[in-house]
Amino acid sequence: MHEVRSNGGPSARRELDLLFPGLSRALAGRGSGFLLLGAWLSLLALAVYRRPRIAEFISHPTGSGLVALASLVGLLALTWIAGTRAVDPGDPSGAVPASRLRSDRRAAIGIGLLVVLGSAALLAPLLAPFDPDLIDLGAGRLLAPSASHWMGTDELGRDLFSRVLYGARVSLLIGFLAIAIAVTIGTAVGAVAGYAGGWLDALLMRTVDLFLSFPRLVLLITVVALFEPSIPLIVVVLGLTGWMGVSRLVRGQVLSVREREYVQAARAMGYGSGRILRRHVLPNVATPIIVAATLGIGNAILAEAALSYLGLGVQPPTASWGTIIQSGGDRLVDAWWITTFPGLAIVLTVMSFNLVGDGLRDALDPRRGG
Repeated sequence: MHEVRSNGGPSARRELDLLFPGLSRALAGRGSGFLLLGAWLSLLALAVYRRPRIAEFISHPTGSGLVALASLVGLLALTWIAGTRAVDPGDPSGAVPASRLRSDRRAAIGIGLLVVLGSAALLAPLLAPFDPDLIDLGAGRLLAPSASHWMGTDELGRDLFSRVLYGARVSLLIGFLAIAIAVTIGTAVGAVAGYAGGWLDALLMRTVDLFLSFPRLVLLITVVALFEPSIPLIVVVLGLTGWMGVSRLVRGQVLSVREREYVQAARAMGYGSGRILRRHVLPNVATPIIVAATLGIGNAILAEAALSYLGLGVQPPTASWGTIIQSGGDRLVDAWWITTFPGLAIVLTVMSFNLVGDGLRDALDPRRGG
């Protein structure tokens, strides 16, 4: 029997994808197609709905407005490219880890939540219905969640949904930058200690033990209290107090890798220690570093929220999730929404990074069979 084909051949499906990225995959029952098509339509709807705001940003450009416009264009481009790209099922490059990550429902949920949170943070000037710092000391104070204010208002009449969106920008930025500093320092210290060995290894590891002997929160409070709190200071302090665990992890991996045959061969060929570390050792210990960085971002966001709650983090009127929770700390009964919604945002973000980290650890584990 001959297979009956519909009129929609590959070229027709390709044309559909050019207009609606991911449509052919969605029609084939693939979850990625539904996600790409939904993202494309949502971004287009946002661009149409926020035409006046976009025109305002173009006529009177601001830093946050330009970032939002660039992010909107970038997300549209990425969605279109991903939705129209032909999938080659026979391409084996990265197939095993990618398939493991896709098949891990926990990791998929974490990635989806992070995409939504990250996109909302980038597009905050377009998504926020109100100015996050707009004060209304009249009838707008302490309004419960409603159709006009989805998450209610705070004691100054500021729209909480807008502040949570803008707070995501600050909290996520601090988390990413702080963990970038921590991973950079921890990787450098751990790699040098593990590869060099001897007295240098002992010296660096005793330094790590010294830093670990101090409770991190107490150390953070002490350092921040000595200076005027600011976002750059918080990023640096979180990074400088969060690298010790990474250094221990990297050192343990390097101790194992430095005795492998390819490292011994590089030494025999006369390569220097720096080149061996860069070209042969660090690329082979990248997997635990990536996982540690993913898990560390959530911890950095929690640490920033704790500092802001204590009044030593991001300073008002700048919105961060920690400062919003701090502002509603004395109104847990009569204005529960002030602390609940930013608290839920922190919980979802930390949970998402943990899910992605666990998924990456399982997907990149070479001991798991393909």
